[in-house]
Amino acid sequence: MRWLAQTLWDLLGLAGDVSAPAARPAPKTARGPTKTRPSPMQQRYAALVSEMKQTHGVRVRRWRSSSTGCAWEVHYADGTTRRLIEAPYPRGPVSCAIFLHEIGHHAIGFGHYRPRCLEEYHAWQWALETMRASGFNVTAAVTRRVAESLHYALEKARRRGLKQIPPELVGYVEKKGRGTRDGGKGKWEVGSGKWEERREPDLVRVAYPRHPTRLLYTCRIQ
Repeated sequence: MRWLAQTLWDLLGLAGDVSAPAARPAPKTARGPTKTRPSPMQQRYAALVSEMKQTHGVRVRRWRSSSTGCAWEVHYADGTTRRLIEAPYPRGPVSCAIFLHEIGHHAIGFGHYRPRCLEEYHAWQWALETMRASGFNVTAAVTRRVAESLHYALEKARRRGLKQIPPELVGYVEKKGRGTRDGGKGKWEVGSGKWEERREPDLVRVAYPRHPTRLLYTCRIQ
């Protein structure tokens, strides 16, 4: 009977006792991140997102990594309307407030308040009221974020030719932190300069104390 070597090691074994090398251990694969159970606060934020999207018929086009957002509507020829937002996913008080602010634009309705800066004000008010009603804390950081946003919206409107500042936005003419309102005395202190506020039955005028005719703004109360 003729014997044939089936492997190279069988062939080499004819010349002597040669053992095959030990098998190499399988390479270790990288282990993915361990999935942890969401914290109670994370579960509350997730429930809030689901509730707001379902209640107001809003679709999130993209979750932003920055603390910015936008809201808009798309109207189709068949009469349907799609409500869209972009916002940061709620992971803390500030991101939660920004998310609810964008939802608030849809909740109060686009174009219901004019000018645009006044709509921003009511969208923020809706967001803060919703946070409190849902048991979320409105922190000092949230308050600062709202003040900065409304100051920016007001300055943007003034650059575009706003003639009358809505009474709700009078307190946001100057940035919070740089200037504080002297309670009851009707004056603004901003750095080394001072503004004086004069109230009439239906008119609010803010001017330099030394230059009464040089108005910072005039606001007629509606």
